[in-house]
Amino acid sequence: MSLPMLSILLLISFAGALALILWPGVPCPETSKRFSLVTLAAQLLWSCALLIPFDGHLAGMQLQEQASWLGSLGLDYRLGLDGLALSLVLINGILSLVAAAVSSTGTPRPRLYFALLLIISAAVNGAFLAENTLLFFLFYELELIPLWLLIAIWGGRNRAYAATKFLIFTAVSGVLILVAFLGLALASGDLDFSILPDQARQLGLGTQLALMAALVVGFGIKIPLFPFHSWLPDAHTEASTPISVLLAGVLLKLGTYGLLRFCLGLFPDAWALMSPYLAGWAAVSVLFGSLAAIAQTDMKRMVAYSSVGHMGYVLLATAAATPVSLLGALFQMIAHGLISGLMFLLVGVVYSATGTRDLTVLRGLMNPQRGLPLTGSLMVLAVMASAGIPGMAGFVAEFMIFRGSLLTFPLATLLSMVGSGLTAVYFLLLVNRVFFGRLAVTPVRPDSPTHNVLLPAVPLIHQLPAMALALVVFVVGLWPQGLADLAVGSTTALSTLPQQMALAGRPGEAAG
Repeated sequence: MSLPMLSILLLISFAGALALILWPGVPCPETSKRFSLVTLAAQLLWSCALLIPFDGHLAGMQLQEQASWLGSLGLDYRLGLDGLALSLVLINGILSLVAAAVSSTGTPRPRLYFALLLIISAAVNGAFLAENTLLFFLFYELELIPLWLLIAIWGGRNRAYAATKFLIFTAVSGVLILVAFLGLALASGDLDFSILPDQARQLGLGTQLALMAALVVGFGIKIPLFPFHSWLPDAHTEASTPISVLLAGVLLKLGTYGLLRFCLGLFPDAWALMSPYLAGWAAVSVLFGSLAAIAQTDMKRMVAYSSVGHMGYVLLATAAATPVSLLGALFQMIAHGLISGLMFLLVGVVYSATGTRDLTVLRGLMNPQRGLPLTGSLMVLAVMASAGIPGMAGFVAEFMIFRGSLLTFPLATLLSMVGSGLTAVYFLLLVNRVFFGRLAVTPVRPDSPTHNVLLPAVPLIHQLPAMALALVVFVVGLWPQGLADLAVGSTTALSTLPQQMALAGRPGEAAG
């Protein structure tokens, strides 16, 4: 009997969270943090171990595991791994470990805090690995309450409002996704909730469009796409730095993963019919996110709005559904996770040192004697990566998306390219205002000279997580073939689904 590698991956963090909760007595904060770091390091190492038996050039699921659970309800324990899932499992492992590493031991109720981090990381992995739609939904919902608690308990001054808004939006997202999954089973007359495109093909085109629309909106809220984005800036603004890293780097990817796995994967014919409208939606979301980011004066809100734009690229690539664009969509998910995680870490360092994130207040933090020169240098690198400078992960992702989508949707792609240019505008505004010029942390006034400002030094160990993420951004940018080899089989198979369905016959013909 083969080793259940995927179940072990889930068990590592779930068991770690349970051990923290049941820990006898009251563990000191340092013990809770060390235990979570060891657990998440083990999870990341086990995720890397999955690379050994995995073949990225195969299209189907690998390392599959199955056990009967609630067969009468169609809910079975089915796990599987393809290149799309493995890439996202790896980025989840990296960013979960980073989030725990930058969490403060001075955090109130540390045992609960770190246990919730472990539950979220395990639930996200479960969602990426699930081969049963109901099992995916359970894992998708499982991360909701822990993240809500992490914002509501350890967030900023307006944390209650931001957490409640996040909860409402995400709950609506979950309801729409569940309705679509149940509707698919009821309409097909089959209680098998396995992820099977042939099951959807039996339905009429109108039914497919209705079910797919529910999924697109549900995942569009999670991504988030305009106009379902308003919960994200508030959540980021009030969340602590580690939670913003997880939220932007990992949890938003549940939405983009859902677009590829369930919208395109289950309804390829309906997706092909609606793809021109989805490409237009992507362009609108990209432009809105970029223009909204330009208007921000809070560093964290600017980075948050940039996510709205950058996630729009994934929708554009998925709408085009070419082999190159879908591989670019995966690269964008990975690149955005790394770059946004890096930027939120650096914004957190600036806030800790200065007590503000206001672009109208901060000046000259690159000052080598009294400022934050290393933080400023890393921020410049992050901005360059986000703007798509060659040699970094962001360039590879955007180039593949635009190259793969241009012939299919030229206007939407050109508009999205304008949005990419605007990325350079708002991030250059951030860098120019905050890190260049004469050092100041208060508005410049004649009676308040700026040359006396002295910021506390940031220990190098506190900068190591950001330096590690910056290194991975370069590795992915300079050696994209490594990631491409993991996922090319899966993304190519997804791109051929609409053609396969067309050759097999129009929807509803089999049922007729």
